[in-house]
Amino acid sequence: MDKSFIVSDDAPAVQSDAVPNPSRRHFIEAAGVSVGALAVPKAAISAVAEKTVLTATHWGMVRAVVQGGRLLRVEPFEKDPHPTKMLTAFADRVHSANRVAFPAVRKGFLDRSTRGDTSRRGKDEFVRVSWDQALDLVTEELRRVKQEHGNGAFFPGSADWQSAGILHSASALTRRLLGLHGGFTDCSGDPSIAAAMVIVPHVLGDLEVYGQQTAWPTILEHAKNVVFWGCCPLKNNQIGTHPADHGAYGSLDALREKSAQHRINVISIDPRVTDTAQYTQARWIAPRPNTDTALMLALMYVLYTEKLHDAGFMSKYCYGFDRFLPYLTGESDGTPKTPEWAQSITGVAAADIRQLARTLASGRTMLITGYAIQRADHGEQPYWALIALAAMLGHIGLPGGGLGFSYHYDNGGSLTAKNPGIVGIPAGENPVQTVLPFERVTSMLLNPGKPFDFNGQSMVYPDVKMIYWAGGNPLTHLWNTAQVIDAWRRPETIVVADPFWTPTARFADIVLPATTTFERNDLEVCGAYSQRYIVAMHQAIDPVGEARNDYDIMRALAKRLGFEEKFTENKSEMDWLRGFYEQARRAAKAADKLDIPDFDSFWNGKGYVEFPVPADAKDHVVHSEFRQDPQQNPLGTPSGRIEIYSKQIAGFKYDDCPPHPTWLEPVEWLGSAKAKKHPLHIVSPHPQFRLHSQLDNTILRKAYEVHDREPVWLSVADAKQRGIAQGDVVRIFNDRGSVLAGAVVTDRIMQGVVMLQEGAWYDPDVPGDPHAMCNHGLINVLTLDKGTSRLAQGNIANTCLVEVERYGKPIPEVRAFTVPA
Repeated sequence: MDKSFIVSDDAPAVQSDAVPNPSRRHFIEAAGVSVGALAVPKAAISAVAEKTVLTATHWGMVRAVVQGGRLLRVEPFEKDPHPTKMLTAFADRVHSANRVAFPAVRKGFLDRSTRGDTSRRGKDEFVRVSWDQALDLVTEELRRVKQEHGNGAFFPGSADWQSAGILHSASALTRRLLGLHGGFTDCSGDPSIAAAMVIVPHVLGDLEVYGQQTAWPTILEHAKNVVFWGCCPLKNNQIGTHPADHGAYGSLDALREKSAQHRINVISIDPRVTDTAQYTQARWIAPRPNTDTALMLALMYVLYTEKLHDAGFMSKYCYGFDRFLPYLTGESDGTPKTPEWAQSITGVAAADIRQLARTLASGRTMLITGYAIQRADHGEQPYWALIALAAMLGHIGLPGGGLGFSYHYDNGGSLTAKNPGIVGIPAGENPVQTVLPFERVTSMLLNPGKPFDFNGQSMVYPDVKMIYWAGGNPLTHLWNTAQVIDAWRRPETIVVADPFWTPTARFADIVLPATTTFERNDLEVCGAYSQRYIVAMHQAIDPVGEARNDYDIMRALAKRLGFEEKFTENKSEMDWLRGFYEQARRAAKAADKLDIPDFDSFWNGKGYVEFPVPADAKDHVVHSEFRQDPQQNPLGTPSGRIEIYSKQIAGFKYDDCPPHPTWLEPVEWLGSAKAKKHPLHIVSPHPQFRLHSQLDNTILRKAYEVHDREPVWLSVADAKQRGIAQGDVVRIFNDRGSVLAGAVVTDRIMQGVVMLQEGAWYDPDVPGDPHAMCNHGLINVLTLDKGTSRLAQGNIANTCLVEVERYGKPIPEVRAFTVPA
């Protein structure tokens, strides 16, 4: 693969999703900058020999190069077929100047007379305390809140990516501690894919969005058409929930070659030209954001009226098509879902819609979507409609055909090895049964006692009084920052454990310094789908400053609370790791007759086990057994078939989620009256050079930021209309807030749409003011905090209208990465 897809040479073939054409030289020069108040002086280590330590991160298996107790650099694992250039950031990150160097308590919280004044969160000074003082204070609050409010008043949050590792899992450890303390209010779902996690089981009977996809080799051999609908595998597969193996990149190489030879039609449906579209020479179709369902309905209309659909498949494998058909043809509502109807909504020409439908029906078609299209108002509908479209084409369960939800995620479609799996530390039991969808965290804090609906259930928001958040950055992550700040001041106590002074840490009462991946021992599986390796995550350096592992922090709290033995089970860090590994070793021998090394040989030897890939792995096809015999292999739906119409959802009687795929106008979009005031639709994909907000506090920013701010893409026409030039600092605003960003003027985005990647650290021009302008470009200052519908309550980050103007005032300094007073 031409690896310039991420960072190009001086004459690039492909532009980056972050900012067009950053030169390789510029990137390397940026990555060579290394600063950090906590770093070991280079003069003290120059005479010490380097050593290399194997470990793993979300970015892949790596070798940490250490000298004199300092992480010098991180090199890719030698068997990684496509390592990411983001590895250049880790030395700078570990020794960052904004590490939390010691336990700290907010000044107003430390003073008992002002402890109840939570309005100082986000602007107060912090006071250095000892570990004993900090732990005693956390313990005191855990006891007090339990006694005064009960265990339902605790909330662990921690639903973010945190760090790799199956022992030092911040979310599992937090829940383990609070569960042993009597329980807590928990959250369910995943912010990335919340709407799909609810609607897909209703339609296909299983979660699917995290399941293994049809193997790439079958697509390359059998598919005539590959459609990327709102996703960019080339960018997002750099990372993984487990360490990324990057096994999908060879298949993308092959797809590019077949596209160039006109053996596979590659189509990208997206408001922007993604890196994947450009790399695979895809045909670009650009609908208005949030109108995907209307486009899919029009495609289905053409398939049906031109008799291009597979009627036999619909009859044998689907339920409720006859209930959906009157809506599609307009019999039930007087509006046939014709290409002309869709043109007025999507902006895609009717002739192009007809041509696309005929192309999809001309041969084996694989529809590949990402998570972006369901992160929108009524986000359940495009996923449901895509499933219905795939069903009408009739290719589900056939080699190279059907649909897939996770080719952009964790290198989906890679071949699965014979790995027995490895299980980490259990979170344990939670005596409190209250669980709410994660996306409603802000609403929960603002509206205790208020009822709401979720997936057929009537629920009530609990009254949370104490948050313990480890391994996440919700002040950047959650939507509508002004509301988040208001909500964040409602609990009585907030504890944050993190390696860095993130925006969330600044809004805490007690901040505990945690270690990074390179400062502790752990284990991992490399390749969430391929399961190719079990890898030893060796500690590379001593904890920086006074940082401690999450496990050790929790153990110390458990000791003070009187249940240390239950928390640790009398095991040390290495005892846990040995137990995890040996359990996997026994399973490998029992199930697959695989004889892998014992733990000591593994840990002290090469540090990884590579598992064989069966010959038939390349033939894996999702739903093949269902297709062969739907009676013997029914889906998990009530009918056992693909539910184009859902009786269960019909029974919920939700006006915002009808019982079949339906076009519903978003609360704001380019076709709404709100577009007169804010005429640009802003989309916020996953960033090119970060994992959400992780790595934003590193020198990688120098490779893509514009005037030290997040870059915003504007079309040439939109920029000209507003007098904006390449490199200008601009103000992006709506009625919810405003941010500054750096203008990138490009022909890779459709007119009327702008793009600001999610994950920039929050940097208010007035610290602590919920309505402050963010100087750095945090998208969530602008987004809505509203559920997709009463069914899934997912986030709608991609439903957002804004205006953009050139910023004519003095450009403020970015302070997001400084240490608070």
